[in-house]
Amino acid sequence: MSINCVLITGNLTRDAELRQTASGMGVLGFSVAVNDRRKNNQTGQWEDVPNYVDCTMFGARADSLSRYLVKGTKVAIQGKLRYSSWERDGQKRSKIEVIVDEIEFMSSRNGGNQDGGYNAPSYQPSASQPSPQTIVDTSASVYDDDEIPF
Repeated sequence: MSINCVLITGNLTRDAELRQTASGMGVLGFSVAVNDRRKNNQTGQWEDVPNYVDCTMFGARADSLSRYLVKGTKVAIQGKLRYSSWERDGQKRSKIEVIVDEIEFMSSRNGGNQDGGYNAPSYQPSASQPSPQTIVDTSASVYDDDEIPF
């Protein structure tokens, strides 16, 4: 048995490019920069080293998401790896890319927030409706300390 599952978060390095197959199916291509933390042996300091991951999405979702996937957008992607090889001008070429199954925006459309988390759309209740009051009992604990195994 083998498992082919990838989960990455990072920022788009360029605007997504939408193409169509001969049958009319959308094919969305984009690249995500994913930082890897490494220690520089010369300076002893930790540095972020970017990895650039090519991603491809197919179908109707590719068509609808193409206008939202712009350079700098922070996303979380779940998918699978696909290896491709071909020959161009007598040279053998190959690449590994992520075929995207799921994508989640980690920043808002208007530039995101400072900590990189997701900004949910703001909701303003209308003036005619009273806002519900949430009551939280902070004195009760969800966990009994004697039951935690660590």
